[in-house]
Amino acid sequence: MFDYTATYTDQYQITMSQVYFHKGMKNETAIFDYFFRKLPFEGGYTIFAGLEDLLKAIENLRFDQKDLELLEKEGMDQEFLDYLEDFKFSGNIYSAKEGDLIFPNRPVLSVEAPIIEAQLLETLTLNTLNYQSLIATKASRMRLAAGDRKLVDFGLRRAPGTGGYAASRAAVIGGFNSTSNVRSGRDYNIPISGTMAHSFVQRYDEEIDSFRDFAEVRAHDCVLLVDTYDTLKSGVPNAIKVGKEMEERGEKLKGIRLDSGDLAWLAKESRRMLDEAGLDYVKIAASNQIDEEVIKSLLNQNAPIDLFGVGTSLVTGRPDSALDGVYKLSYANEEPRLKLSETVSKINLPGKKQVYRLFNEDGSFYGGEVVALADEDDFDIMVHPSDPKQSRILTEFTKEPLLEKVVENGKRISIPRATDEIAEFSRQQLEKLPKEFKRFDNPHAYKVGLTKKLKELRDSLVHRHKERV
Repeated sequence: MFDYTATYTDQYQITMSQVYFHKGMKNETAIFDYFFRKLPFEGGYTIFAGLEDLLKAIENLRFDQKDLELLEKEGMDQEFLDYLEDFKFSGNIYSAKEGDLIFPNRPVLSVEAPIIEAQLLETLTLNTLNYQSLIATKASRMRLAAGDRKLVDFGLRRAPGTGGYAASRAAVIGGFNSTSNVRSGRDYNIPISGTMAHSFVQRYDEEIDSFRDFAEVRAHDCVLLVDTYDTLKSGVPNAIKVGKEMEERGEKLKGIRLDSGDLAWLAKESRRMLDEAGLDYVKIAASNQIDEEVIKSLLNQNAPIDLFGVGTSLVTGRPDSALDGVYKLSYANEEPRLKLSETVSKINLPGKKQVYRLFNEDGSFYGGEVVALADEDDFDIMVHPSDPKQSRILTEFTKEPLLEKVVENGKRISIPRATDEIAEFSRQQLEKLPKEFKRFDNPHAYKVGLTKKLKELRDSLVHRHKERV
């Protein structure tokens, strides 16, 4: 994992903290909520990812000597630097489970801590959760499109810097089977997968010699790239020759990879040629600008592709590129707080809160959640956040609280979960979501409502602040 120090942040987090320190606010308890306002990819859900990495980073977050020297040069006074030298997070964190489905305008994670500590977590929290949740969601859409076919992350070379390291993890949470990223495989215990590059084939005077040498050294995991020169006239015939030679040695060619051209047609012709040669067990992999729409198109054409290698579209979250997660103050100086906006949906929810998911009798998601104040659990109606005429009686549903305490007094109390465990949990949660919310085109809108008490609190604060203007 990346070696974070506390200067992995925006400058204004530290300058605001300096003011809080000198104005006697450093021990004041504050609550910040992480949430987002818009579902990515015009989809019906988001996969929550990045929590384990975030908690590990927070656990060890400190200002080291280089940090302090830099901040001194930036004009920070010695008294404040002495405070930062002893900085360590001592607050509480409440969070949804990593891998769960999350929806707009409801708390996903809440930080309750002395205000400087909470403020200094903002950038790290947004950087970690926004990116990994975006990539996990993109991966999940590809998994829905691909069915039971294998998906491999090929994105490291196209990722934004070291983002490719975290993207591999997020991709597996979203449903990918493996990654080409060796370092992510090592650190996150993710299966590693790969083939060969065109340069390997080009190095040899004869394509078949490159295949033979690769098969000799990698007999247990031999996938041949067949499109360097001519896929059907050269690549596949040479792969068939090597496959038959491997059979004579008691070995098996694992697969071929197509990386250019008309993938549907080439896959069909390659499958026919392999089957006619008695190599029906050889798998066909495809890469080259793959995303969920390309996967759907290929499978609608009955392309016999067993594995998709996905790079750019996955790790860049194309076309959205970013999840619009925010980190907003909801409580400070022993009072609930909010930020006003001309758009009602952009007014954040004040106070300390809990989120409840609504379930049908069969255990499936109803398609709605209720945001409540943390001290209320006895409510039977949810109201629309901005339309007072819309409400829903809740007596027919089972309610489940979603925010769990994962850090208490600076110490992690949740049990760390492996990436594959999180991925399995995510898969199970997605199965409970009705198919109408998983459509790529015009999915159902998931409802997020408020309890009456929370809405009344928000409205009263809005009225109070408008009177002051």
